[in-house]
Amino acid sequence: MLTYEPLRILMVKRNMKGKDLIEVTGLTKPTVSKLMNDKQVALDVLDRICEALDVELHEVIRRKKEEE
Repeated sequence: MLTYEPLRILMVKRNMKGKDLIEVTGLTKPTVSKLMNDKQVALDVLDRICEALDVELHEVIRRKKEEE
């Protein structure tokens, strides 16, 4: 299972809310909602986030074992 927990932690560290992520990436509110709820998003969405936040992919997503 994939989780966007690293993104959420990064957002907290940068004092960002979902609306801030929308503003800097141009993503839609439903897409950001998917990220906040660990729902599947397209790879280009993750690329846009990485570009906007100047981070690498591993800083926004990680693989979580089912038993976690």
